[in-house]
Amino acid sequence: MNKLLKIKFTVVILLGLNITMVTHAAERTMIQKQTMDFIVLGMGCFWGAEKRMGEIPGVIDIESGYAGGDLPNIGYQDILNHEKAFRAGRVKTRNHAEVIKITFDPRKVTLETLFNGFWENHNPTQGDRQGNDLGSNYRSAIYYHNTNQKITALDTQSQYQRSLSAAGFGKITTEILPLKNYITAEEYHQNYLEKNPNGYCGLGGTGVKYPRSTKDLTQTKLTPLISVTSDTKTQLLKVKNLSLAQQLIVFEAENCEFCSLFKKDVLNHWRTDVSVVATTDTKPPTGWILQKSLFVAPTIVLFQNGKEIARYSGYNGEKINFWKWLGFYLLSPEQQTVAFKQGTELPFTASNLDENRSGKFVDPITGATLFLSNAKFESGTGWPSFFNPVEGSVTFHEDNSHNMKRTEVRSASSGIHLGHVFNDGPAPNFKRYCINGNVLKFIADRQQISLDSEL
Repeated sequence: MNKLLKIKFTVVILLGLNITMVTHAAERTMIQKQTMDFIVLGMGCFWGAEKRMGEIPGVIDIESGYAGGDLPNIGYQDILNHEKAFRAGRVKTRNHAEVIKITFDPRKVTLETLFNGFWENHNPTQGDRQGNDLGSNYRSAIYYHNTNQKITALDTQSQYQRSLSAAGFGKITTEILPLKNYITAEEYHQNYLEKNPNGYCGLGGTGVKYPRSTKDLTQTKLTPLISVTSDTKTQLLKVKNLSLAQQLIVFEAENCEFCSLFKKDVLNHWRTDVSVVATTDTKPPTGWILQKSLFVAPTIVLFQNGKEIARYSGYNGEKINFWKWLGFYLLSPEQQTVAFKQGTELPFTASNLDENRSGKFVDPITGATLFLSNAKFESGTGWPSFFNPVEGSVTFHEDNSHNMKRTEVRSASSGIHLGHVFNDGPAPNFKRYCINGNVLKFIADRQQISLDSEL
């Protein structure tokens, strides 16, 4: 090989490596963005609220804005004019509140911690006022966008009310409502106190601390741990009964309708390999570590090597969200790209492409059976292909991406993307389910396992 060819060859390799590194970095960034969450809070003037709440570790970004009113697409002066008209009785439409939109990493800061800061850093008993700022646009507010946020807001409000009442304060007037008509504030309002260190901040709390040592409000009395894998067996919350490497514990409460719903939707159909148990005890196994106290039921905690690495707080029927949460801790980055971002693996790369043994192909998160091996055929496309799924195991969705009209196939149990179905398969139904093999887990039949062991 001459010098010129060597140089070209080296450049191609370096470019390939660089593209791969950039691609992987982009994928990691996208996954990180998907794990972020946000909450919208009103604490009076948003300048001070932005500064105070932005100091909490785990908060990624703070944006000043307006929310909770009836009118879309209005600005700061419109809100001031609307408040004057409202107080004069000339309009009846609801005004916006000054709010902050907090983007945070749930792996680094909890909703309860954010609400701690919310309650302590303003006076939530003043109605349409905060400090010297008067008007409904300065009202205390929590605007949630999912059930977990609503439940956590109500629970922390109840706890803080006890402390306020003991200190002689009145009832909390904070409105807790679904997020409505959020509008980003003008640029000059963003990071205002950073730009204007001597700017006005009328934010002042009551001086009453949030009760950090309180126990789960949903707790009644402690009962033994009941294994969800058996209807008749009772197990104690002891380390010897658990999986040290990876264990899910569902912390429940007695007479909890949300716990019953989670059991009905998820636990009663548990097929995944992850060990799971449920308990009404609020303490972890001896020697195991919870990162923070429990404050809502159910709370599903994922432990690895005896330490909490993630939790899912509250449940109200959103089982697809739960499985997606768990999937982020079970699937590899490559699998997540396919499952959650409708990605496609390279052809002829799936480890189970040539799997022809007797068995079944299951959802890698839920363990639900998707395809049987006797429905698999060689299509020559480079992806595992099947002519029929297990009844009820998949759902179908219109897909017009990449300037094509296709039918997407998703897992009915977890909602993850599997692939597409085409009308060029074998008889009798002429369907070809073209599925990404890396989001399929193969489980051999017992008889097949026995034959393999004999060989």
